[in-house]
Amino acid sequence: MILFQLGYKEKTNFEILKEICLQHQNSTEFFIQKAIGWSLREYAKTNSEAVKNFVDVNNLKPLSKKEALKNLSNA
Repeated sequence: MILFQLGYKEKTNFEILKEICLQHQNSTEFFIQKAIGWSLREYAKTNSEAVKNFVDVNNLKPLSKKEALKNLSNA
């Protein structure tokens, strides 16, 4: 479910992505945390500011945060 919009780029429904990420943000499963970060990282290629803001205001696990901001300079 987390990765279903992965290739949507500008067609990504960010509201749904945020909701799904928040539903799973406390998971201790490695691949869930990786998927959250991966999905956010891919969307950051389209809207980096929205992803930075989302990561800043939400308490994501370190792996999710690291993966989400991986390709953003000064993140």
